[in-house]
Amino acid sequence: MDHTKYDLIKKIVEKTTDYCINGNQALKGDDIREYILTCVEKEETIGYLSIKKKSQLVETIYNSINGLGPLQPLIDDDDITEIMINSEKEIFIEKNGQISKIDFQFESAESLRDLIQMIVSKVNRRVNESKPMVDARLEDGSRVSILLPPIALKGPTMTIRKFPKEAMTMEKLIEYKSLDSKTAEILKKLVLSKYNIFISGGTSSGKTSFLNALSNFIPKKERVITIEDSAELQLVNIENLVKLETREGNTEGKGEITMRDLIKSSLRMRPDRIIIGEVRGGEALEMLQAMNTGHDGSISTGHGNSIKDMLSRLETMVLTGTEMPMQAIKQQIASAIDVVIHLGRLRDQSRRVLAVSEIVGLENQEYMINPLFTFKEEKNSTKEILIGSLVYSGNPIKNIDKLKLSAVDLALGDQNDF
Repeated sequence: MDHTKYDLIKKIVEKTTDYCINGNQALKGDDIREYILTCVEKEETIGYLSIKKKSQLVETIYNSINGLGPLQPLIDDDDITEIMINSEKEIFIEKNGQISKIDFQFESAESLRDLIQMIVSKVNRRVNESKPMVDARLEDGSRVSILLPPIALKGPTMTIRKFPKEAMTMEKLIEYKSLDSKTAEILKKLVLSKYNIFISGGTSSGKTSFLNALSNFIPKKERVITIEDSAELQLVNIENLVKLETREGNTEGKGEITMRDLIKSSLRMRPDRIIIGEVRGGEALEMLQAMNTGHDGSISTGHGNSIKDMLSRLETMVLTGTEMPMQAIKQQIASAIDVVIHLGRLRDQSRRVLAVSEIVGLENQEYMINPLFTFKEEKNSTKEILIGSLVYSGNPIKNIDKLKLSAVDLALGDQNDF
């Protein structure tokens, strides 16, 4: 569609929006579509359109008002998990685990920019040439990452990680073979016993989904505070829940509220547990201090290629926000985090739990890691289908104080319990 037609669509969108706002009665979707169709048929500059083309045009305009414009059909497709817009003319999707390019294109870079501005404005974010990077979310919680020129050389770039309509549960993860029921039961008892758990993994390994599933084991009576850059967690079973989200500064750089600010504030809100969606920088120190000051049972996630790599990255994060000596940082990490769960996305696109390890402490400035479960691939795996399972190491959990205090009926020191 050429630029002139784009301007025409914009004109009809504005006219319809005005009609809806100033109408004397509440209009339903079909009423709005009918009005748009009338506008299209009266617009002489459009020329002849077949019934199919006319219907598509009406739907495009309708979605521009009530949804995400031309992206709405992709959002509505439950099989699509990610939408990757490299430019107005280059769009990829991930569907059923496979990435492919689609034929759809935006009318112009301007139309893509308009859509981006609509998305960020709804969550009080800003993005422009002077601030060309922003993370946002859709109304359903789907994660949005946006880059604009001059740093995006092809034009406006947007990636949408779609939010599942139903919260992830451990039962679903077992069904997807991300882990087995016995490991899930042990993780449940660790959550009930208020072990501090850190979930690590690479991009798109399922960290947020796993955190959602793990949170279902938190007792309903507890007060939980979630802290995120862009709110996307789905904690459905918690009654006493406070959800906090960071805020950007204004055009003068004032009014910014960071993850560090929110973590500090949350400590004064009488939380039983603090859940941090993802740590990326200096806020890691506040997270560790919260875990070390009586807020047991806290859970967070972070990007890492392995458990050892994740611990090393946490050190780097803390260093960005403090001048603490490395020995003290290592001690903070070793005493704060009880268990690390590492996730991965494997060659067949399946998301699996690859390792579960206990952090026992420090020895000669090295983390003492007690492996509990490790994913082992079976010989009959193929390139397309990966077969494997979590294998118990035979090591009992060494720090059992929290199990004793919570009176959870599982003597993890006994190998027969695994």
